[in-house]
Amino acid sequence: MANSQNKSSSKKNNLESSKHHVLSEGVYDRLPILPLKRAVMFPKVSLPIAMTRQKSIEACQAAYRKDKWILALTQREETDAEPDVNQLFKIGTLCSIDKIVRLPQGGMNAIIRGHQRVKLNRIHSNTLYYEGKIDAYEEENTMDDKSFMALMEEVRDSTLELMHSSNDIKAEALYTLKNINDPLHLLNFVVVSLPMPSKEKQELLRESSIVKRLEAIQERLSNELQIIELKRMIHEKTREDIEQQQRNFFLTQQLKTIQEELGTGQNHDVECFKEDLAGLEITDQQLKAHFDRELQKLERMHTGSPEYGSQTAYLEFALKLPWNQSTKDSFDLKHTRQVLDKHHFGLKHVKERIVEYLAVLKLKQDAKAPILCLVGPPGVGKTSLGQSIAEALGRSYTRMAFGGLHDEAEIRGHRKTYIGAKPGRILQSLKRAECNNPVFVLDEIDKIGKDFRGDPSSALLEMLDPEQNVKFYDNYLEYEFDLSNVFFIATANDLSSIPLALRDRLEIIEVQGYSIEEKLEIATQHLIPQQRENHGLSAQQIKIDRKILPDLIQGYTRESGVRQLNRVIGSLMRSKAKDIVEELPSKCLIRKPYLVERLGPPKFAHETALTQSKIGVATGLAYTPVGGDLLFIEASLHRGEQKLKLTGNLGNVMKESAQAAYTFLQSFYRTDNEVMRLLDEYSIHIHVPAGATPKDGPSAGIALLVCMASLLTKRPVNHKLAFSGEITLRGDVLPVGGIREKLLAARRYGVSEVLLCASNAHDVEEIDKAHLLDLEVTYVEHMDEVIRAALLNANA
Repeated sequence: MANSQNKSSSKKNNLESSKHHVLSEGVYDRLPILPLKRAVMFPKVSLPIAMTRQKSIEACQAAYRKDKWILALTQREETDAEPDVNQLFKIGTLCSIDKIVRLPQGGMNAIIRGHQRVKLNRIHSNTLYYEGKIDAYEEENTMDDKSFMALMEEVRDSTLELMHSSNDIKAEALYTLKNINDPLHLLNFVVVSLPMPSKEKQELLRESSIVKRLEAIQERLSNELQIIELKRMIHEKTREDIEQQQRNFFLTQQLKTIQEELGTGQNHDVECFKEDLAGLEITDQQLKAHFDRELQKLERMHTGSPEYGSQTAYLEFALKLPWNQSTKDSFDLKHTRQVLDKHHFGLKHVKERIVEYLAVLKLKQDAKAPILCLVGPPGVGKTSLGQSIAEALGRSYTRMAFGGLHDEAEIRGHRKTYIGAKPGRILQSLKRAECNNPVFVLDEIDKIGKDFRGDPSSALLEMLDPEQNVKFYDNYLEYEFDLSNVFFIATANDLSSIPLALRDRLEIIEVQGYSIEEKLEIATQHLIPQQRENHGLSAQQIKIDRKILPDLIQGYTRESGVRQLNRVIGSLMRSKAKDIVEELPSKCLIRKPYLVERLGPPKFAHETALTQSKIGVATGLAYTPVGGDLLFIEASLHRGEQKLKLTGNLGNVMKESAQAAYTFLQSFYRTDNEVMRLLDEYSIHIHVPAGATPKDGPSAGIALLVCMASLLTKRPVNHKLAFSGEITLRGDVLPVGGIREKLLAARRYGVSEVLLCASNAHDVEEIDKAHLLDLEVTYVEHMDEVIRAALLNANA
């Protein structure tokens, strides 16, 4: 026991005797522990430590009073104010305290020197500070290897280079680094000097292989040097850019001064703009004064200022507008008709309106151009008609698509004070047309949107009003422009989508869908020759039998126009072109078998009228975006509380028509006891087939009433009849729209007779009689006429 105490006392005395002592047996029982927040101590390195925590101060004082030895351990988390033993790394450094300085405010500063890496073995409890037992943490001895010495020198050189790159380099640090010969001393000195996170330094302290530590430090040094080089390059480039800008500024100022001295200070851009202004030959003195002011403003600007670029762009645009340029119209009415007939079949009303305008323009040169609006289903040639009109009149053609337009500035332009300001698309289009009287197509005007950026349709009110468009104001141009000579042609699919105020400014011309006969002519005269030419085929290589065109039109397309028909014909042309290139045997004339082989079976089944008169079934006529169609209406009686049940995806207008018909029947049959009994005891269920298709509109009013009247009186509806008309509670029949498409559909599907409101007689008269062969039209004014004509006797 005494021997053991003597050995321990001897070991302690050895540590006290020399601060460079290395633990030979790795044992020291109770050593005060100094927790470090951010610093990591390394052997052979001295660091100043500032202490504010009481435990750290107590540990340092106890060590200094005893033998000046202390264990420095780094915290795992820097934010821990009072870390416990589990929050300290186990690998640390045995240090000696060289000096302590107590501060007046209660803290303490100390200078400690590292001696040896050690490992914490066990913690001893102490209420004032932590104490621990330590073991030696030995190094791997590989320091005699040549590659190791080379790596050490590489680390030294990289560190010196990094220090030279630093602005706050100290001479003593360079001197110390150059004169360190001990590898461990060099390694630890570099680690402490590098700006590294404390956790990375702790990893290096824990690493037992000195080679791996050197390699990790060298990698870190290389990264730091790369970052410094990158910063230097960025700084150099920035400096060069600034010098270049200053140089350009001084040169520009000198050039300006020289030009002023020589009397040639007028900017070249200004001279060019003045030449452009003189070439416009403007007679309007206010407009000329406006441009003079804008040119003077440009002269006062410095060419390097941001405003100079925007002012230059403004003048380039404004001086290129067609202020006085206009094309000369062709007044040859015969030629105009030939051009219109060449590109479009039918459309008599539109063509006559163009010829009338040309005739008026010939008699009165300053006549205002009309503002037409062509309304009709897709694919009937509304947009392409604008090009034909421009060709017929000998004018330029321009077009603006309004589909999805939401921003009012697209029409009126942005104020030029804004960054990136642009003129409105109206004036941009006129600039491209290079004349002030083009044919201007406003395509899909019914698709204009409206949101927080404004209402574009309101901006169109000024543009399309003949009394106001003489002085159309664009926000970018900041001057009035005359649009009265522009021939505006708007196109739309749905007239109801156009705001009323805008619709009032338009001359509405309905472009109706084509009949089968018209589609036959269009296909023969226009589509087939055009597609043949587009595919590089001749008339000797491919011909389409005229007899299969009705099957092609009705079986593979369902539309009012001919757009899909054109695609189908193009598909046949491509198929034939492939056969010719591959030298496959095929006939020149395309017949029905080839049609089915190439296009497959018909995509649309042929609808047919009813073949038998039935109770509670009537045929209505509907108008759809792709033309007219039959609408079969069915009714049945059933017991239930709901007196009238409607199914078939019906809209509100159609539901209200059914309610009105039901109410009228209650009044009309009030003296018929059997009918009244059925109305009291039963409910009526009305269904319109094809429930997936939405249906709405007032046209089915009389068909709904006839269907219910047939059901209540048990009299079948004449299957040869179809109906279209709106009803009132008094039983009056009101006119409806889409008459042409409805009658063409009735004839196409085999209906013999159609009952219409007498007020629709003028619509029928406008239809070519050839399109109504084998179809009888009967006019009615009241529902009692409809019931008498529609219902057959019960035994019929």
